[in-house]
Amino acid sequence: MLRNDHSVSRRTRDALAAATAAGAAHIVVTGRAVPWTRPILDDLGYEGLAVCGQGAQVYDAGAHRLLTSVTLDRQLAGVALAKIEAEVGPLHLAASRDGLDGEVLVGPGYEVVGGLPATPFTDASDLWTAPLNKLYIQHPDLTSDELADAATRTAGGFVTVTMAGEGIVELLPLGLSKATGLSLAARRLGMKAAETIAFGDMPNDIPMFAWSAHSVAMANAHEDLKTVADEVTASNEDDGIAAVLERLLA
Repeated sequence: MLRNDHSVSRRTRDALAAATAAGAAHIVVTGRAVPWTRPILDDLGYEGLAVCGQGAQVYDAGAHRLLTSVTLDRQLAGVALAKIEAEVGPLHLAASRDGLDGEVLVGPGYEVVGGLPATPFTDASDLWTAPLNKLYIQHPDLTSDELADAATRTAGGFVTVTMAGEGIVELLPLGLSKATGLSLAARRLGMKAAETIAFGDMPNDIPMFAWSAHSVAMANAHEDLKTVADEVTASNEDDGIAAVLERLLA
């Protein structure tokens, strides 16, 4: 939905408004936790449910209230990190703290994609002092695909590993995905998977595509996602979501 400048186009806003007026429920589903998502939702005037943090959080944007939240078992996460580092060497780390105002802590060497707000730390023990939704990992040499593959192979029995974009590899509570949070949000709205259409662009969207009735990958999506999509639309820069919604409403 976001263009490369992190804004939402007027065409997309209008298409979403038209779909809502026609009776559709629009649910934002994002890997970002609530604190990184809330400014965008507020700018949109969005008052529905949002699934944040890769499915960990269901957020009522109208009430500014967190309805559900799943946290990472920090002991298992520590074991997972040790196993991954034993395989690939030292990692750069960041962590998303739980809650409406949870900070993202960023360690030495970790590069935050998109210039989002974060709090630096130097002592690794700071990571474990409060409940977490997820850990972020980066490697000085491996690509995100390579790192995600290595992390899944070595620690997939302790955490769920997902890749949400170049530079964004995440360790989540075991079994968690966007589909988990989306199914909870849909249940609250009285909707079924058979009544849904999902849009996405990265491998972290694969479980959501499997859950939904119809899946649409953006033109600039990761090839792994395009492979499992029902159709491919235009890119985020070219209002791919709006193009599909306009066709459906025509």
